[in-house]
Amino acid sequence: MAASVREKQTAALKRMLNFNAPPLKNTTAEPVWKVLIYDRFGQDIISPLLSVKELRDIGITLHLLLHSDRDPIPDVPAIYFVMPTEENIDRICQDLRNQLYESYYLNFISAVSRSKLEDIASAALAANAVNQVTRVFDQYLNFITLEDDMFILCNQNKEHISYHAINKPDIMDTDMDGIMDTIVDSLFCFFVTLGKFLSFHDFHLNRVSVEESQGSEASPAGARPKKKNKKSYDLTAADKFWQKHKGSPFPEVAEAVQEELDTYRAQEDEVKRLKSIMGLEGEDDGAISMLSDNTAKLTSAVRLFLIYYITSQQPPSEADLEQYKKALVDAGCDLSSLNYIKQWKAFTKMAATPASYGSSGVKPMGLFSRVMNTGSQFVMEGVKNLVLKQHNLPVTRILDNLMEMKSNPVSALVCFSLSSQTFIFSLISTSAIVFVVGGGNYIEYQNLVDYTKARQGKRVLYGCSELFNAAQFMKQLSQLGQK
Repeated sequence: MAASVREKQTAALKRMLNFNAPPLKNTTAEPVWKVLIYDRFGQDIISPLLSVKELRDIGITLHLLLHSDRDPIPDVPAIYFVMPTEENIDRICQDLRNQLYESYYLNFISAVSRSKLEDIASAALAANAVNQVTRVFDQYLNFITLEDDMFILCNQNKEHISYHAINKPDIMDTDMDGIMDTIVDSLFCFFVTLGKFLSFHDFHLNRVSVEESQGSEASPAGARPKKKNKKSYDLTAADKFWQKHKGSPFPEVAEAVQEELDTYRAQEDEVKRLKSIMGLEGEDDGAISMLSDNTAKLTSAVRLFLIYYITSQQPPSEADLEQYKKALVDAGCDLSSLNYIKQWKAFTKMAATPASYGSSGVKPMGLFSRVMNTGSQFVMEGVKNLVLKQHNLPVTRILDNLMEMKSNPVSALVCFSLSSQTFIFSLISTSAIVFVVGGGNYIEYQNLVDYTKARQGKRVLYGCSELFNAAQFMKQLSQLGQK
């Protein structure tokens, strides 16, 4: 089986950290100890792929941010992994002047320009450190791998290539050119790492990500928005619960979480009983409280109404729409996102061709009404009942049409559009690469994973310019609605 994107990018990083030489396998010799210097972009690329222990096994004794205060370590080589920005180049030149390290291995995440190389050469010459700059490499690793078959472009400055940035009404041609340059650079790096230069097919797919599951599909665990005042943890292959449920529909995850909580509470009760026997019942008992998040509830209400508004076979009349808006406003909802959706529908003239996502026992408007009418009563039991029919989302249907060489025109698969999002497919035999400009989500990714599982021999890689959940996308829609 061909190596995954994760494996190929990890191998490229390990080679870079071994002074751009293949790491020796099955050797008992100690590695050469060195320091890793990276910027935030490099940190984001390395973090999902290499743990601190793995870095130490490669010989990295210390890993520091380029722009942090760093003390000289004159007897240790330094491996740099940074973007070729003016600011970074200036700091590298400063390091050369300050003679911080024994030798310098400069690795740029994207291709460095000739003028910047000349700046480094001038600084090295002035600092009498020409011989210490041992290697300079363009690594072409400007993307972040999150799964074996999933990648995003960046975490830093992602607002510059966001859905909002692409669709804001006052965007200048120069801004759009910059966005496209950023995306193309990262995609080029992706294909270099993958080892393939394939032909591209460009399509303008009409789709929406307002809801986490297009209103009629259960959500995978990985797509849930983070709650306020909660701790965050890194989810890795070592986390058994994450590995088991990361692609499961949310109702199944909710039930599994409930089972885990019941087990924990049973253990907690046993601990309390033992503490009582030992006379320690007054000692700092922790309690589990499941508090209602009113903001999240209001956001869900708006999101469900947008689903209804976009997908309804018969959109509400202006009079009905005003009534719904009044009910939402009275409940404390922000309707900026609805303002943008109305503008979008008027612009695209798609109101007469609503989306169809297959039959389902739960209708979007039914969910909306329940949230508005029952409030906090719409909790665990309701979630567990959201077991719905599996179906292919628009991007999966288009991919299936291409890979199966079906006669259906691509336009027949178009459901609705928030803008002319560009989906780039690179096809080769039974493999495909899907890339979403303007933002992707775990729902689309998981839908593609399910699609490939049902079709033996097919392989699909999914990438996007940024990864967001429903709440994050709603925020961008609200910003657009305020323009």
